[in-house]
Amino acid sequence: MAAESRGGCQLVLGLLLCVLGPVVSHAGKILLVPVDGSHWLSMLGIVQQLQQRGHEIVVLAPDASMYITEGAFYTLKTYPVPFQKEDVRESFVSLGHNVFENDSFLQRVIKTYKKIKKDSAMLLSGCSHLLHNKELIAFLAESSFDVMLTDPFLPCGPIVAQHLSLPTVFFLHALPCHLEFEATQCPNPFSYVPTTLSANSDRMTFLQRVKNVLIGFSQNFLCNIVYSPYATLASEFLQKDVTVQDLLSSAAIWLFRSDFVKNYPRPIMPSMIFLGGINCLLKNPLSQEFEAYVNASGEHGIVVFSLGSMVSEIPEKKAMEIADALGKIPQTVLWRYTGTRPSNLANNTILVKWLPQNDLLAHPKTRAFITHSGSHGIYEGICNGVPMVMMPLFGDQMDNAKRMETKGAGVTLNVLEMTSEDLENALKAVINDKSYKENIMRLSSLHKDRPVEPLDLAVFWVEFVMRHKGAPHLRPAAHDLTWYQYHSLDVIGFLLAIVLTVAFIAFKCCAYGYRKCFGKKGRVKKAHKSKTH
Repeated sequence: MAAESRGGCQLVLGLLLCVLGPVVSHAGKILLVPVDGSHWLSMLGIVQQLQQRGHEIVVLAPDASMYITEGAFYTLKTYPVPFQKEDVRESFVSLGHNVFENDSFLQRVIKTYKKIKKDSAMLLSGCSHLLHNKELIAFLAESSFDVMLTDPFLPCGPIVAQHLSLPTVFFLHALPCHLEFEATQCPNPFSYVPTTLSANSDRMTFLQRVKNVLIGFSQNFLCNIVYSPYATLASEFLQKDVTVQDLLSSAAIWLFRSDFVKNYPRPIMPSMIFLGGINCLLKNPLSQEFEAYVNASGEHGIVVFSLGSMVSEIPEKKAMEIADALGKIPQTVLWRYTGTRPSNLANNTILVKWLPQNDLLAHPKTRAFITHSGSHGIYEGICNGVPMVMMPLFGDQMDNAKRMETKGAGVTLNVLEMTSEDLENALKAVINDKSYKENIMRLSSLHKDRPVEPLDLAVFWVEFVMRHKGAPHLRPAAHDLTWYQYHSLDVIGFLLAIVLTVAFIAFKCCAYGYRKCFGKKGRVKKAHKSKTH
């Protein structure tokens, strides 16, 4: 009996060692360089999972960060920057306020240009202070990290990675101007791949394709304002000439927080891994406060309303229009809002400063989701199968809303132009028209039908890069070609030269043969005629 007991203990111990062995043997040091805001919040799940697998994570961030604070799953290393946390907060708040200003198109363009230039200069100064912090850079060099995990939206991380000779994993949703496809040498045909901010679907008319091309080329101007200074800074710091594309193309793996349930089908490269819905896997029970709200809604259920982390208050007039519409539906509305309480707020609408969005959407009594169409909210709507009323505000939100509307999963409203009646009708449509629920449930089913969960997939690829010191076998030879070699223009020119040469020789031979065969007779006949005259 004792022998059996010892045997059982040894078996259990062996199984534990098998399970824990890889965690310990592959444990390493990860340098994480995030971008503040929702970009950072989307990284928390993978950070926690990597730490639980035994990895040591050091987060490198400016001391003026709003959302990046001390955490239990990582060590925070901050560096001084020439701006304050209030400056960052003002940048976020003004982004939300500018959306609701009813300016002309030209005024919006000018304001957008000035804001991009101002914010870019602030962020660039932060990066410059990091790179010129010799003590911190020396500490990073001595720390012997195995890999860098970073968001390439700001190329400061890739610059540090090149200096430290670290293999890099990028974690992102998308980059402006399709920089991710240029950096990976991924085909990006304008004929059926919608350009960011175009609000086109993948099935475009001729005029939409013209619009797609024009927007694609015009975006290069704005991207040049934002990203070209980083190339200058990197060249100075690395003491060699580099471009932004050089910085971005150094990544071993690209982890995209998207998938083809939301996005349209398009070409991809082997280093691109898709993790759509990684932010909505973790769910927690509702607190007593929110559970009480849901239970009190009765058979009608609830509507969840949030415009994201950057917009929590809106102009009073627009808030009253929204409140009027919300009061005309039987559902209880949980509205994340910190502005002045609208005077016409109905009894069925509850204002909260914060709400557990994903947990509420997962509740079976949730009937609709009013969202700004950020990538987090869109995927939480898909994961939980909740039809959406979308009010895109800025950035890629217009494109996200267009994708969901095209797939029949929701209704899109222009937040500036919509009336109270428009919002009321949109809510009644997505709640009462069964097609919206059926379509979002179909998307949810497709999204969840996968062999590996996105979080596990992300962790695997980070550890893969750590084990193999990169992923050079996934890097296409296109990176080593010139632009004319990539498009085979030299081959086309060579073949064209051969064809023209052969055609020229053939023409000359035919002309020579013609002159030999017919030219002499023609001259004799002409000479004979001239003599007779």
